[in-house]
Amino acid sequence: MPSFFDGRIAERLAALPLVARSAMLGSVSGRHQSPHRGSSVEFAEYRRYQAGDDLRRLDWRAYGRSDRYYVKEFEADTNLRLVLVVDGSGSMGFEQKLEVARQLAATLAYLAIGQGDAAGLVTASAGSHEHLPPRRIAGQVEQLFKRLEQLTPVGMNSMCQAISQLAESSRERAMVVLVSDFLFEFDQLRTAIDHLTFRKHDVVAFHVLSPQELNPGWDRPTRLLDMEGDESMLVDPEEIRAGYEDAVREYLESIEQLMHRSAVDYHRMLTDGTVEETLSRFLSARLGDVSR
Repeated sequence: MPSFFDGRIAERLAALPLVARSAMLGSVSGRHQSPHRGSSVEFAEYRRYQAGDDLRRLDWRAYGRSDRYYVKEFEADTNLRLVLVVDGSGSMGFEQKLEVARQLAATLAYLAIGQGDAAGLVTASAGSHEHLPPRRIAGQVEQLFKRLEQLTPVGMNSMCQAISQLAESSRERAMVVLVSDFLFEFDQLRTAIDHLTFRKHDVVAFHVLSPQELNPGWDRPTRLLDMEGDESMLVDPEEIRAGYEDAVREYLESIEQLMHRSAVDYHRMLTDGTVEETLSRFLSARLGDVSR
């Protein structure tokens, strides 16, 4: 297994199912609500019992007639299609941001496929993007991990274009998870997010940032390098501190307002935090939302 995936963490998190907030469309029976319902909310059909099914749904009369276990289906359920969109632009190379993004994406993919759902990956790097379609087949986890391992933080950001193309090409609803530092033009991000929500996708955003970006520990003149270009700038911390703090605050507020307006499930993840804690909060909160 690659260094960015910890199977022990994934196994602990597997106790919390990954569920969609909105109705999904798919081809296999699963735990996720479908927009298609039967003619009765009390009973739809029987199906053979599978390990992990709710024992309260067992129909003992059917067992008495056939000597086989059947469960009652009360509504059409379907599988989740998880699409992970991971930012591999140059800025993600700062302070382990890409490593944290890999950990988040790899763990979510493992959880989805482990519960019988489909997972796919879109990577955006060096002005281009690659797409691994969502599948639930054997070997999909390995393919996805390989793509993540090959992702190198370099070049200009092309994530907004990747998101818009995904929204345009995806015919079925999906849970689209964006993993990025979101350091690109705000209008482009807003357009890309709107494209996804217009297509009725369940959008999740993990905003990966370094504590150094929020509160730089500069105590002397420092040369800053553009990680997505070739420019540099010599700055005096005392001269720019107040303006920098204001700019960071406005940036974070703008991102949060956009995500809230668009009903995006937004989570901020600092590189000095733990992926297990972040995903545990995410999975628990989502399960609570669906249960209500």
